[in-house]
Parts: sequence; structure tokens; C-alpha cells
Amino acid sequence: MSFNRLDLPVQERSIVLVGLMGAGKTAIGKRVAALLGLPFFDADQEIERAAGMSIAEIFKTHGEAHFRAGEKRVIERLLAGGRIVLAPGGGAFMDPETRALIRARAISIWLRCPLPVLLSRVQGRTHRPLLNSGNPAEILARLSEQRSPVYAQADIIIDGSEVPPQVTTDNVIAAINAYTPPRRVRVQLSERSYDVLIGPDLIKHAGAHIAPVLPQPRCVIITDSNVAALHLPTLQAALTEVGVSHTTLTVPPGEGSKSIETWQHLVTALLDQKVDRHTTIIALGGGVVGDLAGFTAAATLRGLPFIQIPTTLLSQVDSSVGGKTGINAPQGKNLIGAFHQPLLVLADTGALKTLPVRELRAGYAEIVKAGMIADAAFYDWCEANAEGIVGGDDELLAQAIEHAVRFKAQVVGDDERETKPNNGRALLNLGHTFAHALEAECHFDGSLLHGEAVATGLVLATHLSAQLGLCPQEDTSRIAAHIARAGLPPRIAALNAGQLLAHMKQDKKMREGKLTFVLTRGIGQAFTSNQVEEEAVRATLLANGAV
Repeated sequence: MSFNRLDLPVQERSIVLVGLMGAGKTAIGKRVAALLGLPFFDADQEIERAAGMSIAEIFKTHGEAHFRAGEKRVIERLLAGGRIVLAPGGGAFMDPETRALIRARAISIWLRCPLPVLLSRVQGRTHRPLLNSGNPAEILARLSEQRSPVYAQADIIIDGSEVPPQVTTDNVIAAINAYTPPRRVRVQLSERSYDVLIGPDLIKHAGAHIAPVLPQPRCVIITDSNVAALHLPTLQAALTEVGVSHTTLTVPPGEGSKSIETWQHLVTALLDQKVDRHTTIIALGGGVVGDLAGFTAAATLRGLPFIQIPTTLLSQVDSSVGGKTGINAPQGKNLIGAFHQPLLVLADTGALKTLPVRELRAGYAEIVKAGMIADAAFYDWCEANAEGIVGGDDELLAQAIEHAVRFKAQVVGDDERETKPNNGRALLNLGHTFAHALEAECHFDGSLLHGEAVATGLVLATHLSAQLGLCPQEDTSRIAAHIARAGLPPRIAALNAGQLLAHMKQDKKMREGKLTFVLTRGIGQAFTSNQVEEEAVRATLLANGAV
């Protein structure tokens, strides 16, 4: 079966009720359909109508495999039309292709009921082929154990019991009305692609999003001790719910963990766990964890699958997207690494509420950068909404993250491995030649966060451009004022200009012995250049606080 992913708006999606026999899919489905003014379909009845025989007869005559193939075709046909409420058989959602179809075209709801309730509802019903081969209680228990982890991949879970059907119906309607799917950005690459999902509670529901993309249901979570205390139990529970086995490796927080020693420890630990090439690494944390875990995944067994769950604003809008992974060397930042694209990125905006305001501000620098590179209108929007974004306004944050990720996805899709000699993915380094030098001179000790260094770097890159006569002089003061209003440092904190230049000469963006910068001809008009004289760079450093 093949189909196109539709990504329909919620109000245009069908409703599909899943669950074991006896869960009330038909009874509740009819009530929900009536309240929503939608047609209702029972997939089993449609199959019987098409086959001209009962489900039991189909099983007896042709076997379960034949029935499942027909079931898949019927569900595809029903969901290809207008919006409906559909109650498929209990086994339909177990088929990966059918689940993918439902995920693309509908909101799925698992009616989860206790086994005693299910058993009381199906006792004595001879039209259930799967119950006719033994003890119904044992069969239901076995089916529940097999199917519950898959049903848990549904968009919504409603717990049912012996309450009146109208109560369950009201709960379903309320859940549909409250349901907001995550924002989705597709990173389209030449060989394969992946989704970045953006929204609240994505860690809580991570299992449902992760399970469909896993090569096998086994993961190793890599996180740091700070993030583990905040989010690890939630992620572990989400993976357990969908039947994904998992272990955890924890590293100390901070830039110091992006070292050869920590990377070697992680690789050794993975090999000790006897991971295979289908074991997926999950990075749960900020940019340090994402870079470190990604490089660990890239190097172990020549490449393990990898999922990013970034928990800082900086990592959600930048480092988690695009496949750059790496660790630091004594000579500089990110000098050891590899391109290794994730299977999926889950950017949980709710996780940002646990961040210190300083971390939130640091992430804002990478959002502003997107507008400065190639979208003057987005820069203007950021300038108008800076206080709300760094202040944690949920809607503004979600919009800003989606726009920044969508911009980066376009750039990465066009130049995945930064091989274009000019512009291309290298444009994403706006401000970074300065920023990496500032971080190195601060010895990565936490006194200057990466996003803070980028913010200063954006001002310095604009000043250098203006000094070279490339952009209006007033751009520097405008951007510096914007950066300062967001609570970020627009100037260098009295660092040595000569030392900063020495760090720049160790930067991996050096080409033919020349410093390479991203400069601007104005806001939204960035370009790359390696024709910048060292003295011009020194003059910019000295004019902006260096000594």
C-alpha cells in the first residue's frame, strides 16, 4: 500500500478509534460521529459487505493473513474520502502500514479498558474468531500484552471502565477538541529525510513518536545529570509504554563533557552493552549532549541510528537539526566530529520552562541569526517580539522555533555537508568565527554561553561588514540594541584581541590559510568571504571591547 503524507489540519482529519475487542469502539464511535455530524463506519461491517461473508467465515475459509490484507484496503479506501469516524477491528492498528496511513490522515484514539471490563463485554460472543480458539480470559490477556504497546502509539488515550457510554463519549469529544498536533518541519535530504516535531509534552508522548521510526525496539539514552533529574523519568515511562527497551548513560553537565575522554567512555559503555547496528541512541539534553551523543552514534559500529530530544532553546533551533555532531579538541571547539543525521528530532517546548532565563536568551541568538542571514521580514518580527520570545510566551516561542528550524532545514537540504565553496550551509556560521574564538578564550568554563558568544558575534560580523563598506553603518547599532534588549551581550568583555585572532586561525572554517567570515550587505543579505584582512578583524575586535 502506498499513500502520500497529507498532514491534514486537525479539523479535516478523520477520527479512528482503536483498542481490543469489547473496548466499545463501535458504540462510542457512533455517538462521537453523531455529535460531530460525521458519517460513521465500522471497518468489519464494510469488510463483510465487500466479501459477502462474515468475519468468522473469512478467517475460516481464507485465513487471517487474507483478512488483514482486505482490512488494510478497506481502511485505506474509507480514509481516502471525506472526514469520518472509523472503528476498525482490534488487530488493524498492529499493521505498520495501516498505522502510518492513520497517522497521516486521522486522529487516532485508543479506548483503553481494564481486562475484566473487556472480558465481561465479550463473554459468549461467538462471532469473534480470535476468541474461539481457547479460554477468552487467557486470549484477551495475551492480546493485551501484545497490542497495548502498539495502541499506545495513538494520538490520544482515553481510559474507559463501566461508566455510561455517554461519559466516555464526552471524554473523547473533549480530548479531540483539546488535541493540537505538534508543528512539523521536514528536513529533506538527498538520500533520506526526517521530521522535526515542535510542541508541548513531546517528551511525555515520545514513545508514540519514536516507535514508528526505530529499526528495532531498543534504545540507549545519553543525557547529563541535570537534564536526567528533570526529564529522564518521563522519557523512560514513554518508551516503556510502547514496548521499547532502554538503558541510560549519564555524563556531567557542561562543555567539559564534549571531550575525547567522555566520548571514549560512552563508546566503551555501548560496546559493553553489546549494542548492534539497529540499536538507536537518543540524545536527551542541550547542545553538548546532542553533539556528544551524535558523534558517539556516528562512530560506534560505524554508525548507529540516532534521535535528538533537545531540551534547550539553542539546541532546538540549531544544533539538533542538520546532522553536525562533534567534540572539542585542545586546539578549539568542534574540531573532531562527523555529519550524522538523526532519524527524528523532538523539540519539546514545555522543556524550555525548566530553563534558567539566561539559557533561554542564549537560544534567542540563533533565532535572530536566521533573519539576519536571509529573511529581513523575520528579523523585523524578532525585533518586534524579542521580549515576548525570551520571556517565554508559548505561542511566540513556537512560531520562532518553527521559523528558525524551517530556515535551517532549507539550507541543510541544499548543502547537507557544507561542500559549496561559497554561501550554502556555511552561511549558518554567521557570527560563529567570532563566537568560537570568544568561547575558546574563556576556556569553555561557562562564563560565556555559546548563544551569548553568537549574539556578540552577530554584532561583530555586522560591524566588520560595515567597516568594509558592505552594509549600512546603522545596522551595527540597530543589531546591538536588539541583542541588548533581549538580555544578551553586544560587546566583548575585555578579552585580548591577539589571543582571539590566534583562536580564529585554529577555526575549522580556515581556507587556504585565510580567515573565512560570513558578512552581510544588509539585514537578510549574508554571504561568505575569505578576503578579509587580519587588521580589519583586529580593528573590529578593538572597537567592540577587546584589548
